Amino acid sequence: MQMEAMKGFKVFNPDWTCRGFQYEVGKVYEENIVPSVCDKGFHFCKEAKDCFNYYGFDPSNKVAEILAIGDVSEEGDKCCTNIIQVIREITWQEVLTIVNIGKACTGLCNSGDCNSGDCNSGDCNSGDCNSGDCNSGNCNSGDCNSGNWNSGNCNSGNWNSGNCNSGDCNSGNCNSGNRNSGNWNSGNRNSGNWNSGNWNSGDWNKSSQTMGCFNTQSQKLKFFDQETDMSFDQWQNSDARYLLNQIDFRPADWIWTDDMTDIEKAEHTEHETTVGYLKIRDNTDCCTEWWNGLSERNKNIVRSIPNFDLDKFFKITGIRI
Repeated sequence: MQMEAMKGFKVFNPDWTCRGFQYEVGKVYEENIVPSVCDKGFHFCKEAKDCFNYYGFDPSNKVAEILAIGDVSEEGDKCCTNIIQVIREITWQEVLTIVNIGKACTGLCNSGDCNSGDCNSGDCNSGDCNSGDCNSGNCNSGDCNSGNWNSGNCNSGNWNSGNCNSGDCNSGNCNSGNRNSGNWNSGNRNSGNWNSGNWNSGDWNKSSQTMGCFNTQSQKLKFFDQETDMSFDQWQNSDARYLLNQIDFRPADWIWTDDMTDIEKAEHTEHETTVGYLKIRDNTDCCTEWWNGLSERNKNIVRSIPNFDLDKFFKITGIRI
């Protein structure tokens, strides 16, 4: 609490009311109270931009420079006083100048120039929270993006760290597909270049799940280090793969307080704040437990994997058959 004149800013409804109280420019208003933020008093902000945390960024509202000439209470970005004077109305053009460090911005809290969005540090953005320039999307650190969350340039997709992507989540360049780490891919999840198929680690592949270059057909897979006639698509749709995917391998589990034992509560007192704790799982026996829980029919399905080798199966899974 302090007793000194303090300059600030206040937003009003279009009719110069606020919380049911009628104001007028040039008038002084006083209440016989001890001001308390969010409880009693005439509220205002020391920074004009902070006013719009509580009012919409709407040019139909009135904005004024005020002077707090009574007691002042502060909490965060909000203040209140028991004596307030409405000094003058601030035009919307002046508001834009005050809330933006840059020039010719129509948004809020821009440090760059010519932004119509909010919280941009770059220039000429129509989206929000951009640190790059000329973005129409949001949260871009690169330039000329129409998508969102891009750190590269000229992307129309989202979450790209590369450049000129129309797809999403690419770390390479010029991809129209998604989640590519290579370049010029129209397919998805490729780590190579110029792939129209999916999941390729090589280049110029029209087929999918290949490791070489210039392939048009799906490759056959090796099982237990020997060649087979099974393609990756066939393996993906096999009963054996479906059963193996049921192995309950997870690095950790979240245990809620209500499900914790007394010993766990004593060892993890943080649960009082977090309402639980992260239990690290022991996965050493998860494969064996899965195998022991299979029916004989399902065990035979696993044993029917091409080139099934007992010793190699044990080395990889720990399951002794």
